[in-house]
Amino acid sequence: MAAFVRSAVLVLVALVSVSAPARAVGPSRVEALGWMAGCWEGGDASSRLVEQWTKPDGGTMLGVGRVVAGEKTVFYEYMRLWQDEKGDVFYSALLPGQAEVPFRLVMSSTNEAVFENPAHDFPQRISYRIQPDGSLLARVEAIAAGGPPAEEFVMRRGRCEAR
Repeated sequence: MAAFVRSAVLVLVALVSVSAPARAVGPSRVEALGWMAGCWEGGDASSRLVEQWTKPDGGTMLGVGRVVAGEKTVFYEYMRLWQDEKGDVFYSALLPGQAEVPFRLVMSSTNEAVFENPAHDFPQRISYRIQPDGSLLARVEAIAAGGPPAEEFVMRRGRCEAR
């Protein structure tokens, strides 16, 4: 009888391990970054910066950014926040003529997210933080000492509708 029970348990374990997914993934951790969703505008007298992020859905947030100087777009990028099959969250940006570069989420809270990719030339760290005045501070920087100086971009909530 003990041999039968042991065999039945082994068969049951084998069936469960074959039919169960390798890792059950719960709700997306990207959802926690929903505070970034919407339109953000910044800049100065010489240029305007706009970032627009979709709300979290399906484990992703999609973004687009551009800088307009005068009447000409001088920079643009497509961005993505996504969760891989292990549950790690990444920021990646696609710039004209370049391959998509992933940055892994290394710290997040209710108003800040920090992504890093030490193997990338510059930036190696990208962070977003809601400031006490409600503005969004985006920062790109090197991790290693002696790298290029950090760049910061302050944006305020804008309107996503067409003008």
